[in-house]
Amino acid sequence: MKILKTVFAGLVILLAGMSVNAAPVSLRAKLDSVQVLMGRLTTLRLEAVQGKNAQGGLPMFERMSADGIVGVCGDSVELRTSFDRDTVDLGSGMIQINYAIPVQAFDSGTYRLPQFVYVSGRDTAFSNQVVLKVIPVPVAADAQISDYTDPVSPDGKLLDFLPDWIIDLWWLWLSIVVLAVLFIIGLRRYRKQGGTLLAKKPEPNPYEVAMQRLENLKRRKLWEQGMEKEYFTFLTDILREYLEKRFGINAMEMTSREIIDSLSGNSEVKEKRGYMRDILDVADFVKFAKVRPLPSDNIAAFVNACRFVEETRPVAEAVDSGGSVDPQTNIKSGLDMPSGKGIKKGDPK
Repeated sequence: MKILKTVFAGLVILLAGMSVNAAPVSLRAKLDSVQVLMGRLTTLRLEAVQGKNAQGGLPMFERMSADGIVGVCGDSVELRTSFDRDTVDLGSGMIQINYAIPVQAFDSGTYRLPQFVYVSGRDTAFSNQVVLKVIPVPVAADAQISDYTDPVSPDGKLLDFLPDWIIDLWWLWLSIVVLAVLFIIGLRRYRKQGGTLLAKKPEPNPYEVAMQRLENLKRRKLWEQGMEKEYFTFLTDILREYLEKRFGINAMEMTSREIIDSLSGNSEVKEKRGYMRDILDVADFVKFAKVRPLPSDNIAAFVNACRFVEETRPVAEAVDSGGSVDPQTNIKSGLDMPSGKGIKKGDPK
């Protein structure tokens, strides 16, 4: 019983395959436009239906002519061999092959196109016939008939000598030029600013930097904690850096005597060198002789430092700030000028 079922199933499959392979081949023809102006193009569409696994084609196009044209209707109608072809799966083992063939005619009249032949395996299908009406171009009786014109030479303009692809892509070349200019500008700015495209921050004002550092030194209260040496070290370093930034004096590498000599030779700050002399004298005693100054000495050094910076600031800054500093009171430090100073010797740290 099982053997009979197996044989029966095999026969069914075999018959189904034979029915698919034996499916009829068909060919249908139609024109996009049944009327066309003489010399204009229209499209002939051929729809061939065949088995999915079968091989088929149009015999009339198998032999390509040198000019790519197949003439019909006594060569009055021309079919182009440069046609398009696509395939659609219809299911059940069938496919449809669509041909789009350009058609052109140069003689007016009505033409019945012949039946087209499609061969698939051993089967042959013939299409229906279609009619094409070619309308003549209207020409007036007195119209002048012109021959083909001669090639036109360029009139000397630059655009006449440029290839079309350069003119058509003008936007691309313009973009490249703009990007190149921006790149050159960015590169020059990068080199000018020392390896960065961002604008350099302006150099801090020496006066403002010095005054801010003096305020910070005051808040640290070093000499109040018995750290007079550290206090005078920071105080003199602030003034040395101020002299370098403000007047170009390399005070960080100079001794106290050399600093005073440099100030004496600078007409802009010559009259203010007394402040620096008083500060440096006390600082040298504290740092090198290990002398412990009195509180009044610490206050006087700070006040002299503030006055030196205030009175040597640029003239434009002094005007913008609204005037000069009161010689009897240091506004920045908030400390009254002491009546004198003294050094308590013999009390090393």
